[in-house]
Amino acid sequence: MKKNIPNMLTMLRFVLIPAIMYCLYINNYIMTFVVLTISGITDILDGFIARKFNLITNFGKLIDPLADKATQILTLGTLVFKNIIPIWILGLIITKEVIMIAGASFLYGKELVVSSKWYGKLATVLIYIAIVCSLIINEFEISFRFDNYIYYLALISTFFSLVMYIKAFYMQGYLKKENLEK
Repeated sequence: MKKNIPNMLTMLRFVLIPAIMYCLYINNYIMTFVVLTISGITDILDGFIARKFNLITNFGKLIDPLADKATQILTLGTLVFKNIIPIWILGLIITKEVIMIAGASFLYGKELVVSSKWYGKLATVLIYIAIVCSLIINEFEISFRFDNYIYYLALISTFFSLVMYIKAFYMQGYLKKENLEK
């Protein structure tokens, strides 16, 4: 595979995950925020560069959302481990992702273009905002857990996106009974 800057930026996000988890584990919330921000910037850059310079690859289409989900789930997992957020938040997000992966696996090989939509991006952004709020609350020892409300909003958005993706698959005919029997 020739060098592809967007794919290299995506791979960098995987490398940053242990750093995010370690900084969070040692209660360095400011550094966690910094590394998480660098990860987010590489996410924005890889998409921008890929589209601007026509460097979109099948590998990138697969690995980019995987990097997003790995970063989210492992960061949330560390927050659960540290008793900063309840485990059920992580459980619901993992459940949604398992359903999406199962659906993508089922539809693999069919002529289906799965592209991210505004509702999927909104859910991702809300999860990251909730994580950042958790970092702020713990860094400054704020007693009011306003991050919980953002997690609730993120979860509503996450399941709304799941419903919308299922609806889109159905509307494209991939989940209709006659196509499921093929």
